[in-house]
Amino acid sequence: MAPNTTRPILDDPRLYWIGFNLVKGIGSVRFKGLLDFFGDPAVAWNAPADALSAAGLSPKIIENLNQVRSQVMLDKVWERMQSQGITILTWEDENYPRHLKNIDQPPPVLYVRGELLPEDDWAVAVVGTRKVTSYGRQVTEEIAAFLAQNGVTVVSGLARGVDGIAHQAALKAGGRTIAVFGSGVDRIYPSENRRLAEEISVRGALISDYPPGTAPDGANFPPRNRIISGLSMAVVVVEAGVTSGALITATFAAEQGRDVFAVPGSILSPQSKGTNRLIQDGAQPLLDAQEILEVLNLTQVTEHRTARQVLPTDPTEMRIFHALSAEPLHVDEVGAQTNLPIEQVSATLAMMELKGLVRQVGGMHYVALREPTEKYEVE
Repeated sequence: MAPNTTRPILDDPRLYWIGFNLVKGIGSVRFKGLLDFFGDPAVAWNAPADALSAAGLSPKIIENLNQVRSQVMLDKVWERMQSQGITILTWEDENYPRHLKNIDQPPPVLYVRGELLPEDDWAVAVVGTRKVTSYGRQVTEEIAAFLAQNGVTVVSGLARGVDGIAHQAALKAGGRTIAVFGSGVDRIYPSENRRLAEEISVRGALISDYPPGTAPDGANFPPRNRIISGLSMAVVVVEAGVTSGALITATFAAEQGRDVFAVPGSILSPQSKGTNRLIQDGAQPLLDAQEILEVLNLTQVTEHRTARQVLPTDPTEMRIFHALSAEPLHVDEVGAQTNLPIEQVSATLAMMELKGLVRQVGGMHYVALREPTEKYEVE
């Protein structure tokens, strides 16, 4: 079947990212392969079958793609998302979450209701069992509230039990929280958390890599947990049985190089068997929420946020800033261009990233996030 070559009315390239996200069998690896082969998602979207085959797609996936291209009007999909208040972020967007982008095979597209802010880089996941005990409830509330009060965004999965309690406690403490869905962001699950989801969308964000309209399905939740850990600097497991999905989140966190904390519990409690096992396997036992801030060096989050509002104020920062552009540059090359010691370059780049002036895009490569101003031009 020939592709539908009628171009959408809207000319936003994210339309084609959405289109490929609707195709069964095209995930981050295959989509990156298409981008590498065609150089542009619009070209890939309108490519004939022989070119798609040369790009590495199987006949079955090409059939799936042709079906979506012939049946879906991307401009209508886009307009429907806009009417629902859904924002689309791709790898190429500046606002794509920094920690998530740096994991192996990050999702190409994120659908967001609400708003992701720069301060959400300082995030910790709080997850656990749906069958929470009174002990687990109290601990979850204390941890989530403490994190929120200290400027740390609380990430969880909106599930019954620990997840929902963590979101509620963060909001009650006046903080920010992010809920990651195993469905489309327009399909609230469980339904009793609908009001909570609306509150989160106002004071945080609802996120999914599943297209709007996707129904909640058991197979969707383990991959969802990978995003929860990927958004976070660490994962705290409050209570978890031996088969709890929270343990999957902890496993992803460890694979992604994130710290894993587990709240110890009674050896007689089924809800603590998983967390106690995590501690036995090397997770850090969490006895005081303050330990999270100390281990992650988050005791000065407020100061870090303030630093992000500052422009380059010394010659070293400006020299480095002028060496960077929108094209990624390795830290060694930055040192060569600025004729500065690599240790000084690395330390200065770290501070500039806190200020929101630069961003590491992986592999010690950096890009500039804003244009230099005349006030701070290098003499």
